Amino acid sequence: MKVTYRAQNPVSAQAVRKATGKSWEEWFTLIDKFGGAAKGRKAINELLYNKNKVDPWWTTTIVVEYERARKVAEKDGHPKGYTICATKAIQAKPQHLFDAFAKPAALSRWFGAGTKLDFREGGAFSNADGNRGTLKKINPGKALRFTWEGERHAPVETVEVKFQPSGAKCTVMITHDRLQDRDTADGMRAAWGAALDTLKSQIEGGD
Repeated sequence: MKVTYRAQNPVSAQAVRKATGKSWEEWFTLIDKFGGAAKGRKAINELLYNKNKVDPWWTTTIVVEYERARKVAEKDGHPKGYTICATKAIQAKPQHLFDAFAKPAALSRWFGAGTKLDFREGGAFSNADGNRGTLKKINPGKALRFTWEGERHAPVETVEVKFQPSGAKCTVMITHDRLQDRDTADGMRAAWGAALDTLKSQIEGGD
């Protein structure tokens, strides 16, 4: 799975003011007066999106950059960062889609050439594109959880895949958590989206 690490918009002083009407520090001061990180992300998101009409992409970006500027971190010492989701409804049974993640030959066709996979909890995966990680939890036909590792990635990142059936289709939902910067978050969102498009094309096309 090839990843281009590029943010949807520039994350700069000029860009934030043009898009939102305020500078970083003006937004950070507003959040401080609201009660800061102790208010929680949900409340801060509502402040920005509902009350100040900030675009969703910029709302998330301001919140994450605020936490970074105020040195808010989780117990592991890393900021909470960004969470991205990619979903795709595919006409297939959950087990069929689960197998597309569980078998090296199937993975190589849509996830990345030359995929190596030790499919067990604690087992590792890797491919020629440099994607790699360790399987943490396997719930056959229902869910997977694994780490995501690499030069551009923090050691705290996790990916969860869920398979949610609905009639003749099943939605594959991928959540990638703890991404530390906007370039990486938007790059992974686009890459996972493209990978799921390929998976859908292969399965529904009968390849």
